[in-house]
Amino acid sequence: MAHAISSFFFRRPGVTLFLLLGPVLLWVGVVYFGALLALLVQSFYSLDDFTGRVVPVLTFGNYLQLLSPANLDIVVRTLTMAALVSMTCAALAFPLGLYMAHHAGPRTKGLLYLGVMLPLWSSYIVRVYAWKTILAKEGILTWSLQTVGLGGVLEAVLSLPVVGGPSLSFSYIGTYLVFVYIWLPYMILPVGAALERIPRSLLEASKDLGASPRQTLGRVVLPLSLPGLAAGSIFTFSLTMGDFIIPGTIGNSSYFLGQAVRAHQGTAGNIPLAAAMTVIPMVVMALYLWGAQKLGAFEAL
Repeated sequence: MAHAISSFFFRRPGVTLFLLLGPVLLWVGVVYFGALLALLVQSFYSLDDFTGRVVPVLTFGNYLQLLSPANLDIVVRTLTMAALVSMTCAALAFPLGLYMAHHAGPRTKGLLYLGVMLPLWSSYIVRVYAWKTILAKEGILTWSLQTVGLGGVLEAVLSLPVVGGPSLSFSYIGTYLVFVYIWLPYMILPVGAALERIPRSLLEASKDLGASPRQTLGRVVLPLSLPGLAAGSIFTFSLTMGDFIIPGTIGNSSYFLGQAVRAHQGTAGNIPLAAAMTVIPMVVMALYLWGAQKLGAFEAL
């Protein structure tokens, strides 16, 4: 019987492919895209201010509310933070990935990859609250800076408008630092993989043609590593844009998109407005993925 079944599927590769991909495509099509479609439809509904019930009548009122100064401020704040975190992670990941790919020995490379992956083994919540303790006014970071005589520098930084605050744990600076720490491994891994795929023969050919190390880095290594940088930025940008735990734990009272969606969906019960706000990162990420695909990011994932 087993031989007959295997022969049946061997002679009918189309049936085999359907059985292998059918359940997955059904799940993606019905559960994933179905949920996104339901979310999009609900974003055109409205909320009855008197009863608090969702009225299934199509309207653009929620999207008009997104154009209010308060909601635009949330969108700009979130996109700015996501862009800054992505650029910082790229700047930190590139030299480390370059060293691991072309300079570190097998043992050192393994230890470095282990060091990059090790924080991912611990709970996300534990890491965030650990940073809240580190960045607190009575935390070890403030104490260390005061010990070495840099307490005045920290006070000057915290006194800056917009980005400052009473302490690092209640400021945009602290939020930015924690975002970079949490998402940095997701940038290092694709960047390192992209740099490892650069043939050493290209680097040797550049050297033989008289290029300096700086010219080789700028004209050979960096262009070939762009797919890895774009792939890593997909993670860092999207994860920063949708996160609500870090801004709610480390930041001040100013909302990010994830916090606003959570508040409207939970506390306020305004699901249509929450759905409309969720469409913003969906559209942004669709455009971002389109640009990343042009850079070959999907091949570097």
